[in-house]
Amino acid sequence: MGKTRILFAEGNDERMMEAAVHLHEEGFVEPVLFGDCNQIMAIAKQKGKQLEGIEIMDPSNISNEIKEQMVMEMIHLRKGKWDQSMCREKLEHANYFTTMALQIGLVDGLLGGSTTTTADTLRPALQLIKTNPTSSLVSSCFLMVKDEKVFLFSDCSLNINPSADELVDITLQTVESANQLGIVPKVGILSYSTLGSGKGESVDKMREVAKRLKRMMLDFEVEGEIQVDAALSKETAALKAPNSTIAGNINVLIFPSLDAGNIGYKLVARLGGYEAIGPIVQGLNKPVNDLSRGCTSEEVYKMARITAMQVSERKQQNSEESLDRLSTRV
Repeated sequence: MGKTRILFAEGNDERMMEAAVHLHEEGFVEPVLFGDCNQIMAIAKQKGKQLEGIEIMDPSNISNEIKEQMVMEMIHLRKGKWDQSMCREKLEHANYFTTMALQIGLVDGLLGGSTTTTADTLRPALQLIKTNPTSSLVSSCFLMVKDEKVFLFSDCSLNINPSADELVDITLQTVESANQLGIVPKVGILSYSTLGSGKGESVDKMREVAKRLKRMMLDFEVEGEIQVDAALSKETAALKAPNSTIAGNINVLIFPSLDAGNIGYKLVARLGGYEAIGPIVQGLNKPVNDLSRGCTSEEVYKMARITAMQVSERKQQNSEESLDRLSTRV
């Protein structure tokens, strides 16, 4: 099996180049820079970056046969909503071309957003890659890291006011992300109430989420509804949730709304000194991740590694499903 190919959508960005060089030197991931080859090489020379051995995907060098394959696939995926003319027009835009490069298998994962908005990065993925068969929506999580402490926060960037059904899906997606990252998930369904101490519409929603999850055959522990202090502090947990097996040690935090999640992760990053890596996009058929426009080359590198982990997990799942189908036939 060859190296995992990760496409960097803004290949002319110096931060993308630096991350690509780092990954190429390591040899575990094959970075591919997207953009005008002459422009990328000129910028690399100006910035003193050595791109020897790193592939550049220049759309002007892609064969008409492959471009037509992209057009036909887009028409199929959009179920007649776009005609050939519209699809060709879309492919003139880097975010659509790179998305289709992933969709037809030219690369294994896609990373963008260093110079574009989240909407511009993810809209093509939502329209063309779409959600995987087990998901009803696309969500995100942030990996929060400080020294040896590691947490996952979700959802902090996509879903504004998710329903109980959607929060169950978001939780399961975030647990999958935890497993991909080698984190043993202990999940807290966050609220301003702990196990019935408070009342309100949001409390009812989060209590229902926890109740539904606990009814499932899960291979991870979940607690909720729970306040964040009881989730993180053993002392507080002993007072507020004395019978809980994971309160005080929770490492996957599920927020009730985008307001709470976005504010929460930024407070922890700014005041708590945690590094926020993400958003890691969850629930798509193929790995696509979004960067912040203020990202550093190190953050690009880390997100590329995470994207590669998602690819590996997806390949393993597909392999296991193929074996299952083969066993069934036998």
